[in-house]
Amino acid sequence: MKVLKIHSHPNGYRGFSALDDASDRELFAAVSLKVPGPHISAVMLPDGEILARLVMDDGTFRAVDRVAVVGDDLVFWPDPLAAANDFDQRHRQVFGDRTTNLLRALTVAVVGISGTGSPTVEMLARLGVGRILLIDPDVVEGRNLNRIWGSTRSDAEVGANKALMMRGHLDRMGLGTDVVDFQGRVDTVEAIQLISIADVLIGCVDSLEGRDTLNRVATFYTLPYLDIGVRLDADGQGGVASVSAAVHYLQPGGASLKSRGVYSDEGLRAEYLKRTDQPFYEDQVRRGYIRGVRVDSPAVISVNTLAAASAVNELLARLHPFRTVNNADVAVQKLLLTHGRTIHRGDGDPDLELAPLVGRGDCTPPIGCGRIETAAA
Repeated sequence: MKVLKIHSHPNGYRGFSALDDASDRELFAAVSLKVPGPHISAVMLPDGEILARLVMDDGTFRAVDRVAVVGDDLVFWPDPLAAANDFDQRHRQVFGDRTTNLLRALTVAVVGISGTGSPTVEMLARLGVGRILLIDPDVVEGRNLNRIWGSTRSDAEVGANKALMMRGHLDRMGLGTDVVDFQGRVDTVEAIQLISIADVLIGCVDSLEGRDTLNRVATFYTLPYLDIGVRLDADGQGGVASVSAAVHYLQPGGASLKSRGVYSDEGLRAEYLKRTDQPFYEDQVRRGYIRGVRVDSPAVISVNTLAAASAVNELLARLHPFRTVNNADVAVQKLLLTHGRTIHRGDGDPDLELAPLVGRGDCTPPIGCGRIETAAA
């Protein structure tokens, strides 16, 4: 936990003055006696732009590369510079140099590189995102080939890890994206540390544990979190009851997937028991204490890709607001394909359990969650 001092420059002076230097050294010399540094000093300009720097224990200063404000819109300072590429010329015609350059400067973590994750990653790379973190412990199987972009029959035959497979696919594209793969579960210390360096988090997972972990990581490390979900209800014989998808945008201190009713504590507990203590889980289901967890669900590449595209467009709308409605009104999008319509709604009430933990950062246990400590051990 560090101390942040922020003050305004009403005259618009874009920098730290000699008076700021003296004030910061005096204040943080005293602060560091109780809480060792580095700490942060920031200046807000009349237009809302924020400049920041680290104040070291010896009174020296170090620049902060980027300041991010995560709200209904996503704002980053300072404006990044990037050379134009042949493949991003059409993007620049739509979004201009600033947003296109910002995409090149961003690090996006994508958790789950399968039905919705693989098209998400494909689109991010072709939009010119500078660095993509790929996280998935599973391997490619024959049954996955109908929906994982970039996968091949040979990947399934050798059981290639999905994150590693996608890294190779993006490297072959040759668009300059820096790719990091993590071939493990998201609820581990190593995965959480990797995600914490991202600017944006996108969840493409089916499990409740995964969603709960990602919501907590986004809260503790003040990240914008986009969650993608798809639901297909079919009888297995060609009868289709429902086809729908949902994209949730979550910001630290606001609503969570749990407070929005996407999952419950009871469902989370059942899934955890099924993974860690199968006999006890089955006994609890038999006794009626918990409801069974659905394991496999049908999947169709066109529906998954539609959901992924909606999430990527949602990210673009937050970076470069282009909608005729306020972003605050579109925190949840539901694509009801069987009904032929799309509905959206606002953020909803804050999750009062997570709200006090915004920006807490590193702690023990990680993200305040005991099962992470168990998984890491």
